[in-house]
Amino acid sequence: MKNLEQLKNEFANLSEFLIAIGDETRQAIIIALLEDNACNGLRVNDLTEVTDLSRPAISHHLKILKQAHLVDFRREGTKNYYYLSHNISEIEQLRQLLTHVSDIIDKEQ
Repeated sequence: MKNLEQLKNEFANLSEFLIAIGDETRQAIIIALLEDNACNGLRVNDLTEVTDLSRPAISHHLKILKQAHLVDFRREGTKNYYYLSHNISEIEQLRQLLTHVSDIIDKEQ
């Protein structure tokens, strides 16, 4: 029972992150930002070409990804370049959560 309470807490702590990565459009943005030529970041216009979404839609999804600490940006003059954050503790927390789920499943078999 204690393990299940721990899992509930881990899920709760990761809910914003899981929502952010669960959307197919945001997944497409993440994949675009993982491309080799995106190391320096992509502008909203670049992301509209990849996803066929409008600028406001891309901006909305980027806001969610920024709130989940997945995406960051830098400014060069009036241009913003978006890139994947290099400090994502949520990924390690997700690994830990999945390990705990696997451990519970293994114990029950």
